[in-house]
Formats: sequence, C-alpha cells, structure tokens
Amino acid sequence: MAEPLASQSGPTADRPIFIVGAGRSGSTVFHRMFCEHPDVAWQSPLCDLFPASPGWNRALLGLARRPWLGPWLMRYLRPGERYKFWEHFCRGFSRPCRDLTRADVTPMHRQAIPPAVARLATPSRRRVLIKITGWPRVGFLRELFPQAKFIHVYRDGRAVASSLLAVRFWRGWEGPAGWGFGALDPAEQDEWERHDRSFVALAGIQWKLLMAAMDAASADVPASDLMHLRYEDFIDAPVAAFKRVTEFCGLDWSSPFGNSIRQKRLKTANEKWKQQLTPEQQAVLESVLATSLRQYGYSSRC
Repeated sequence: MAEPLASQSGPTADRPIFIVGAGRSGSTVFHRMFCEHPDVAWQSPLCDLFPASPGWNRALLGLARRPWLGPWLMRYLRPGERYKFWEHFCRGFSRPCRDLTRADVTPMHRQAIPPAVARLATPSRRRVLIKITGWPRVGFLRELFPQAKFIHVYRDGRAVASSLLAVRFWRGWEGPAGWGFGALDPAEQDEWERHDRSFVALAGIQWKLLMAAMDAASADVPASDLMHLRYEDFIDAPVAAFKRVTEFCGLDWSSPFGNSIRQKRLKTANEKWKQQLTPEQQAVLESVLATSLRQYGYSSRC
C-alpha cells in the first residue's frame, strides 16, 4: 500500500526521544501520558500494520488534532511499542540475545532507519517519541541519532520480577536457553543453581541483567542526553516529574498538558509482590536482588 504524502527519503528526525528500560517497569503509563504532549509524535498500531509506510501513522496524528476525532483515536489506536516497524528496517531488533551496540549498525540501517523515523513526525508534532523495552539498545540508536534524548525508566526489581512471572509473554519459563537474553554467565548460572533453578530467581536475574546492560550502554552518554527516572518518583509527583522531563527534552510546558497530567490517578502497586509471592519466594528474590536494589536506591531486607 502506498504511503500518503510521504517521500521514501528524507532527513533524520529532529532530536527523537527514546523511552527505554526493563519491561514491567512502568514505562507504559509514563509513555502514554507523555504522548499527550502536543509537540510529540508517537507510534500507533498503524506502524505495525504498515511498517514500510510511516506516513500512515503521520496522517493519523494529523487527524488526531481534530477535537471531534482525537479522543476516539487516542482511545482505540493507542501509543505503544511497535516492533514490526523496527523489524522491517532492522532484522533482529525486537529479540536480540544481547544488547545492540553501535558496532551492530550497518550501512543499510543508516540509510533506512533515520528517514523512516523522521517520517513519523508532523508539522505540529515535530519530536518523535518512541518507547522500547528489554535491552536498552542505546548504543545502536545513538549511532543513528546522535542528537537523540534518552529517558531510562526504572523500578524496584522485586516488583518487576513478580510482574514478569504473571505476564503471558515472559519467556523465562523456557529457561536461559529460550528466554531470549542469551546464556547466563558463570556467576548468574551459579546463582540460579543455588536457588534450585527457581523461576523467581531467574526473573530477578533478568532485572539485574538489564539494569547492568543499561549502565554499560550509558557509560559514555552525556547527562545532557540521558535522564534516569525512578518510576516510584514519577508516580508520587507526576507533574514535577514531567516538568523535569520536558525541560530535559527541550519541550515547552503547556497548561493543557499539565492539566492532563494532574487528572491522572496513579498508584505504584509496588507492594503487590509481597502478596503474589510466598515468604519463601520473597526470600529468594531478596537474596538475588539485595546488592542491586541498594545500588539503585531501594531498601532490602538482606
């Protein structure tokens, strides 16, 4: 299907904004709220339906400006992670066995990806906002978008691990051979074996693995281009958090956007892991995560 009003080539996007972080870290609610900012373009399901034609998504965002149509479109064509879009331009992007780095960028990627992302923008929504979870892929994306801004949303690893165990798409039930994050290193393997190959332990190891990958990927990223945002702080004070976020991204703060944020009723649900796991499972998770929890500013019983 032909792309409406879109050239198949063009400049790179104007300072795209990437939300990254481990899955189940609260980035979805943050992303959807951010997409209400009038200056950002976001990816709808049309990016999965027509991954080769970002112009359809751009046309949708143009329609969303109409008062009588915008609320309906936002309700039924919601922003999200659109991996069919990425897979069209970069095979393996959605499920690499390790983090993607600048060394993984090919000439084909350089030729195809920046123009495709640029075609998501509209005249009024010039800043493209994209959410990606799992491996951070920051090195890969910075190589393609040197002026990009990155917002790392992270959450208490106990809440993340417990949530992973409850979602249908977690592949940890297949063990490290099939979970999609590559083989465990000797220390991680010993830790998993020490806990009798507990799936609770494996979910905790996944959080540690992805947090460490983020640390490695962001080591050479200047603070002007990378913001770390604790999910709990965002939930406790969303307006203050978004004022910091918009300033970091170079976006204007508007009263309608602020009012929209204030109307949201948010709660962390961080303590649910205590109800979802037995005391024995909680002890396993605390043992696996104790050092990392303290490293990222969370208290631990161990």
